[in-house]
Amino acid sequence: MAETKRNTTAASRAESSAAAKSAPEKSAAAETAAETAAKATAKTSTKAASKATSSAKAKAKASTGAAQSKTLVIVESPAKARTIEKYLGAHFRVLASNGQVIDLPKSRMAVDVDHDFEPEYITVRGKADKLRELTDEAKRSNAVVLAADPDREGEAIAYQIGRYLKEKVKDAPISRVTFNEITKPSVQDAMLHPREINMSLVEAQKARRVIDRLVGYTLSPLLWKKVKSGLSAGRVQSVALKLICDREKEVESFIPEEYWTIEAQLKAHQHPVRAELALFKGKKPTIKKEPEAKAIISDLLGKAASVSDIQYSDRSVKPKPPFTTSKLQQTAANRLGFTSTKTMKVAQQLYEGVDLGHQRLGLITYMRTDSTRISDSALSEAHEWLVKNYPAQTPDTPVRYSVSNAAQDAHEAIRPTRIDITPDVAARYLKGDHLKLYALIWERFVASQMKSAVIRTFTADIVIGEGLFRASASTFLEEGFYKVIRLGASKEERASHTFAFEKGDTLTVDKIDGTQHFTQGPSRYTDASIVRALEELGIGRPSTYAPTIETLIERYYTLRDKRQLVPTALGKIINDILSQHFPEVINTSFTARMESMLDKVEEQRVDWVGEMKKFYVPLRNKVEDVMHKLEDMHGALDESTPERCPKCGRPLVKKLGRFGYFLSCTGFPECTFTKSVPLAKCPKCGGDIVLRVSTKGKRKKFYGCSNYPECDFMTLYKPTNATCPKCGWFLVEKYDKKTGSHKVCINPNCDYLHSTDKDESSGGN
Repeated sequence: MAETKRNTTAASRAESSAAAKSAPEKSAAAETAAETAAKATAKTSTKAASKATSSAKAKAKASTGAAQSKTLVIVESPAKARTIEKYLGAHFRVLASNGQVIDLPKSRMAVDVDHDFEPEYITVRGKADKLRELTDEAKRSNAVVLAADPDREGEAIAYQIGRYLKEKVKDAPISRVTFNEITKPSVQDAMLHPREINMSLVEAQKARRVIDRLVGYTLSPLLWKKVKSGLSAGRVQSVALKLICDREKEVESFIPEEYWTIEAQLKAHQHPVRAELALFKGKKPTIKKEPEAKAIISDLLGKAASVSDIQYSDRSVKPKPPFTTSKLQQTAANRLGFTSTKTMKVAQQLYEGVDLGHQRLGLITYMRTDSTRISDSALSEAHEWLVKNYPAQTPDTPVRYSVSNAAQDAHEAIRPTRIDITPDVAARYLKGDHLKLYALIWERFVASQMKSAVIRTFTADIVIGEGLFRASASTFLEEGFYKVIRLGASKEERASHTFAFEKGDTLTVDKIDGTQHFTQGPSRYTDASIVRALEELGIGRPSTYAPTIETLIERYYTLRDKRQLVPTALGKIINDILSQHFPEVINTSFTARMESMLDKVEEQRVDWVGEMKKFYVPLRNKVEDVMHKLEDMHGALDESTPERCPKCGRPLVKKLGRFGYFLSCTGFPECTFTKSVPLAKCPKCGGDIVLRVSTKGKRKKFYGCSNYPECDFMTLYKPTNATCPKCGWFLVEKYDKKTGSHKVCINPNCDYLHSTDKDESSGGN
């Protein structure tokens, strides 16, 4: 009888354990089975009890098997998968799709223009095994949750995977969740609120892909046939190229004009003071040439300097809103020197999750957004933290920022997921670029919730003879949000100075100098300024800015030179063709109208198929017409050279390839000889200095001897076509903020403009 009781207790425990791990309805059934078994064993003989116990064990085993069945969660990246799986626990299996697994083929348009522009989706090359892995895991799971990124592209990825799995795994329920931030509370809360696929987002993304295909695969064949193979045109990239080329024309046509300024170097109680000439003989001086400057300086020399007046004004400086995608890219470019692509790559990793030792945590919210909105919970958390840490700089209530009418406002602004993880705390776990970008995001968000700064600006009038010089200084009356700004503020913004003199004081004149200047023309676009221009024109979306810039560089339409985007000869030709023959397609207003139309598709306010019909037929007809009229431009960029092919003796020609210019034999295809374009003569062995790319690490560019490995001469700086007049070595082009672009001799032993940089060259002696 004791044995019977032990068996009965074991059965009950097994049933209870199984019930705790199973789905609710199965759990209830298991508990009922356990209770029945217990009652039956208590009232019957050992034999009857044994049968009841066996039955209970069988049911418990079945229930346990059901409990071991997991829910499959599908995200886009492996890093995000690792983070989320730790948050969800043992009953979930989290796999990454590694981006798109079902998409349009790259080799053709794949849009059925005769049947409502229906796109043709296929399994992405190389992703069949990944799709099979997801399918097999879905078959073993009791449910599937699609958790791709929370934007149009993510919704489309979820839709394609979900549609495929429904065909292969008919019984598994499939739902959709999104994570605006990868933190445990956010992830667990999102899992409690699954939804259906948002077909409006899917349709908007489909419309975007279709129109990009129609433009790209209609215009690109024209460029292949008339210019060279491998070229491309695009709805957004062609507009960006036009902006860059138009700006280059302004830069090239600008004629700088000389002018001079006069500055006095003074001392007040041993404190240096700099003041600039504002008035001479009661008028604002316009000094065009050096003799004019010297005449004024001569008139001022030997005269005493006295402070005639000091005035001040106060101004309030408000903190900036939290980052949107475009503003993050612009600020990271200006403050950190990041390209747009680098910014988005680092931000993606911060969003997906970082190992903090004791836990893995997504440090920032989703990084593709055009909204400055902040959730109520984040505002409360920030306000409480600021009251505790910066009470004097904290306003009475959280600060809310208005959202632009053009913003989709699908996601919050970019902010830290936990405000208590300050940059100093993050520095224990983050290094380099990740720490810099996180600090920038943290500072911007925290500052946005603080009081304005109040700055007092002083202006002093200093009389020297018939000249009136002005000096200025500024200081913080209230530091406000600048208390937390380190990376996000310029030196000028952080500077705080006052005068060491008062009205009526006499100052010592150390020197009066004239400085030559030239008027500055328009500056070329950088990553930051082209993103700002595209955003202001309503062209593209947060997810498209970085890929657009990289496409222009990959196609060799533009170069990134000293952070500036400079169009190549090829880029100018492509822009000329498109601007002349298809102005309606690469018109900024047209592209902005298309963006607006896509937004309306998402809002279910417009039929995109009808819009495509209005656009595509005229475009196709125009391309066919231009195809017949446009002259063949193959070889237009080729340049003849005096060099001969070492293989067959034919002339070598300078040609433009995918990665820039190279030398090729005119006997191609019979002779396939090619070599890099020589940029200078090697000072060690007389060989050619050519552009090379490191085979290790990040594949950085450098300039080395073509006779490597026999000759190991190399330099990181681009050779110019000039040679040193003293030693005969070539000059290289360098750049710094103080002097701009300038030439220096590569020979470290030459005193002609030589550079002292240790990493400039090797093998030079």
